[in-house]
Amino acid sequence: MKLKLAALAIAVLTTSGVFAQATDTLAKVKASGVITMGVRDSSGALSYTLGDGKYTGYHVEVCNRIIANVEKAVGRKVEVKYQSVTSQNRIPLVQNGTVDIECGSTTNNATRQKDVAFLPTTFVEEVRIAVKANSGITGIAQLNGKNVATTTGTTSVQTLRKNERATGVDFKEVFGKDHSDSFLLLESGRADAFVMDGSILAGNIATAKNPADFKIVGEVLSVEPIAIMIRKDDPAFKKLGADTVADMIKSGDMAKLWDKWFMQPIPPKNTRVGLAVSESTKAAWATPNDKPMEDYAKK
Repeated sequence: MKLKLAALAIAVLTTSGVFAQATDTLAKVKASGVITMGVRDSSGALSYTLGDGKYTGYHVEVCNRIIANVEKAVGRKVEVKYQSVTSQNRIPLVQNGTVDIECGSTTNNATRQKDVAFLPTTFVEEVRIAVKANSGITGIAQLNGKNVATTTGTTSVQTLRKNERATGVDFKEVFGKDHSDSFLLLESGRADAFVMDGSILAGNIATAKNPADFKIVGEVLSVEPIAIMIRKDDPAFKKLGADTVADMIKSGDMAKLWDKWFMQPIPPKNTRVGLAVSESTKAAWATPNDKPMEDYAKK
C-alpha cells in the first residue's frame, strides 16, 4: 500500500510539474531550449512566408526581440521553431502549448481574452473593403447582391453586417482558408470584394501580379487593436513581453520597424505597402496597454 501511495504521490507531483510548466513559458523554454512562434502565411506585412520554412514581417521581428530577451532570462541560447497557424486554429494552438507566442494579425477582443492573453497593442487596425479598381464599388451600399470574401475564423464580415450602413444590403459570404486564398477569390472574380484588416488588404495588393488592378475603398468598418498573443496566467512571460514592447516604443525601434515594413520596399518582390502609421496606433504606443477592441469602440 505504501508503495502504491508513493507511486501515486510521484505521479501527482510529476503531473503538477508538467501543468506548471505548461503555463510558465520561461520554465518550459529553459528546460527544452526551444520556443515555438506562431506565424501566418499571408497576413500582409505583419507576418508572412518567404517559402522554404522562412517567415518574416513586422510582428515576426517584434517577437524575435522578445525571444532575445527570453534567452537572457533563461540563460541559454534558444532554438526558434515556426508553426504556421490559421485564423481558426491560432487560439487553440496557444492554449494547448503547441505555440508559445503568436506573431500574426490577431485582434485583441474581450471574448478572446477569456482564453488567451495579449501583449500591449503594437498595431491598431482599420477594417476596410478591397475591390477591383474597375468594379465601380465605392462602399457598403454597392455590395448588395455581391459575393464578399472573408477568411474563415475572422470577424471582419460580422463587423460589416453590424455596420449601420449595411442595413438592407444583402450579400453572400464566400470563404478563403487563409488571407491569400481570400484575395485569390477577389483576384479570380469569384468574389466582388474582400473585407479584412487594411494592412492585410494592402499587403496582398502590393504583392499581386498587377497591384494597380485593385484598390481599398469605402468606410472604416471598425478600429481594432492587434497584438501578439500568449497563454493566459503566465505573468512572468507576459511581463517580459510587455516590457520588451514598451522598450521598443520608447527607444523609437517600433517606429523604425513600422517604416521598414510599411513604408519601404519589402521582400520577396521589393514592393511597398505604403501604409503610414495611424493616429490610433500612435495613441496606443503613447500609453502601452492590452485593452480589448471593445474599449476602442466606447470612444
